[in-house]
Amino acid sequence: MNIVVAMKQIPDLQQIRIRNRQPVLDDVPLTFGNIDKNALEAAVQLKEAAGGQVIVLCAGSAELEDTVKEALAAGADEARLVICEGELESSQSARLIAAAVKQMEAVDLILFGEGSGDNYSSQVSSRVAQILGLPQVAYANNIQAEGGALRVTRSLEDCEEILELQLPAVVSVTADINEARIPSVTQILKAGRKPKETLDIGQLGIALPAAGVETLSNLAPETERKQVVVKTVADLVKALETEGFGGRG
Repeated sequence: MNIVVAMKQIPDLQQIRIRNRQPVLDDVPLTFGNIDKNALEAAVQLKEAAGGQVIVLCAGSAELEDTVKEALAAGADEARLVICEGELESSQSARLIAAAVKQMEAVDLILFGEGSGDNYSSQVSSRVAQILGLPQVAYANNIQAEGGALRVTRSLEDCEEILELQLPAVVSVTADINEARIPSVTQILKAGRKPKETLDIGQLGIALPAAGVETLSNLAPETERKQVVVKTVADLVKALETEGFGGRG
């Protein structure tokens, strides 16, 4: 089974600072979103069970060259990088990913995380499925390979649904499908020697559409701090009781 895992490069959310309600991204390292890592782990587990290979597919800045080593160390066999500068809106990302998949041979399954770690639009997987004319299942929390088909369990609000899906297909996974593995030192060292192909938009033979959505602002919620000065534990207890956090056991 040949599996493509679409992964998005994002700033490390744990290291973003907020200043004047705006995110400060200076010197924040880039990584892949956690749910993308779950999708990669699901692909590696399917490969271990049914054979084949796992190809990581990313679209983004030239810094992908370094970021993708993380995915290669975690079990991907090779990588395809589509290099383009600037922010990509969901429809643009989907067009790039679909065009790159069309240039690959014998792709059986395309895996996504249910949403990216930054804007979480949850649109790209559905858009790719539509462009490629493939069946899609979203919110998968279990995937099993059965011959030329998949048995997929998906999480709904009040139940679980089990579907059988003919390949090729597109599946997006939830965060609770697995726990992404942590690569060993040996795997990290081997990652740099795995195949990696870099493409630009011109090589895909498409014209990138204009963004359909424009982000006007990206502000953190307003918080009000009373800045109450406490000098002793007694002052702290009194301040908490005043705010309704009292109560003694």
